[in-house]
Amino acid sequence: MHGPVPAAWLLVALCAATGAYCLLRMRSSVEEQRRAAGGEAVMGFGMAAMAVPAAVFAPPRWAWPVYASVFAGAALRAWWATRSSRHHLHHLVGSAAMVYMSVAMAISPPSAHQTHCDAGVPQVTGGLILYFTGYVLLSGARLVPTPAAPDRGGAGAAGSGGWGDRPELAQACRLSMGIGMVTMLLAM
Repeated sequence: MHGPVPAAWLLVALCAATGAYCLLRMRSSVEEQRRAAGGEAVMGFGMAAMAVPAAVFAPPRWAWPVYASVFAGAALRAWWATRSSRHHLHHLVGSAAMVYMSVAMAISPPSAHQTHCDAGVPQVTGGLILYFTGYVLLSGARLVPTPAAPDRGGAGAAGSGGWGDRPELAQACRLSMGIGMVTMLLAM
């Protein structure tokens, strides 16, 4: 990642923590949540690895095609899963964005990154920035508390599961990764 080193380290920490929480979510008793959490864990750890500041560690040239391959596999898995859930469409876009960034880093020489930024934002990058900005705003709006409906059934939320089954934490996890994706796209 090209940009201020402290911001890059904050992004690494955010993405790694999100990936770790997604691993915890994989212990959920709901199969769909486990599958989604697995894809999100891969995305979180992959984003953390790609966000390590270039001033500290510049990955070898062969690492970018490896990243692209891993995320292409994740994109294919998400594409296959879109048959059963619309949520996986977002995973498909996120994985495709990671493939795009990996390929962009692989084909451009290290000294060309500043030239890339000076030449303007390519249309694909701009479209992805708009998509993820919209996603972040929507995810943030979903986290705004709403008045709770009265509990008429007698079964409260206290016995509804552990950390893996908390929808507000899963949404905060997705919000964090969306913020990370916008940051990475802006730093390209």
